[in-house]
Amino acid sequence: MKFEELIKSLILPLVAYPNDVQIIDKSQDDNNLEFQVKVSPNDLGRVIGKGGSLAKAIRTILYAGASKEGKKIHLDIDSNQ
Repeated sequence: MKFEELIKSLILPLVAYPNDVQIIDKSQDDNNLEFQVKVSPNDLGRVIGKGGSLAKAIRTILYAGASKEGKKIHLDIDSNQ
């Protein structure tokens, strides 16, 4: 599974500034995946959601896809400052 594309497909519809979205692969190995998503400061609330509900939903989808392949995944969401 191409997790970077999956993350992009989940994040881009939520943001007002799609050109500011950066997805950085910080993975150390193939079984422990780590991604950092940077969005415009104006979009941070849109991606995280009220009480972190959207961020939690995005992570749940990613965890399900990764566990199906026997991998672990971690996602950080930050703003471009």
